[in-house]
Amino acid sequence: MAKRLIVVCAWIGGVQLAVASVAFFRSRGTAIHGVLGMGIGLFVVWIILGGLLMRRYRDQIRRAVRNLRVNWQLKFILLATALAMLEEVVTVGMTNTAPLYRLTMTQAHITASANYWDVVLTNSVVLFVPMFCIWSWILSRYDLSPEAVFLLWGLTGTLMETIAGGPQHWLELGMWMFVYGLMIYLPAYSIPSGRVVKKPQWWQYPLFIAVVLLGIIPGGALATLIRHIRVTHLFPA
Repeated sequence: MAKRLIVVCAWIGGVQLAVASVAFFRSRGTAIHGVLGMGIGLFVVWIILGGLLMRRYRDQIRRAVRNLRVNWQLKFILLATALAMLEEVVTVGMTNTAPLYRLTMTQAHITASANYWDVVLTNSVVLFVPMFCIWSWILSRYDLSPEAVFLLWGLTGTLMETIAGGPQHWLELGMWMFVYGLMIYLPAYSIPSGRVVKKPQWWQYPLFIAVVLLGIIPGGALATLIRHIRVTHLFPA
């Protein structure tokens, strides 16, 4: 079932990419042209290229991760964090392409800052790490497939984007499902077998999302602390 839902999300994402491409060519000379170009770049580099590479080499990566003599929960958290940071390399890189569209980065951007460390330390990955910790706790007790974890984290990410930017982000569901889902798929795929866990009930799936979202509290507190310690350069809201 989870695999079929991922395929559905892929079709939705494909439609979104096609619509964005048409809008991109029709919006030349405007700030939205730059934003759409950055979003398409994110889609192509992270979702299409990154997703295909992860699928192609997932078994090799799983073997390498499992061979590391470290607690699997710590490996899960570290790998998910590394992938989230890699995704932000792509997004911040896209924001820095604004001059290619003859725009300033203040006019067109898809991240909170043009500075990578401002983004990961005060706006994105710092929020995700406590959530990944909660996910490792959930997976130590419940048997969820990597595809199910992909979908649940993808929905969580879409919900966070909606809270931060407005309900229109639900129209971007296909994209956000893969932007976030690819952060956690390989870590979930690499979890060792043989754990003593139980199958979750259907009603527990939305509960998992709610519990993971609680990670925003310590993550947000840490982000606030870092903003007071470190000088950050964020775009105007």
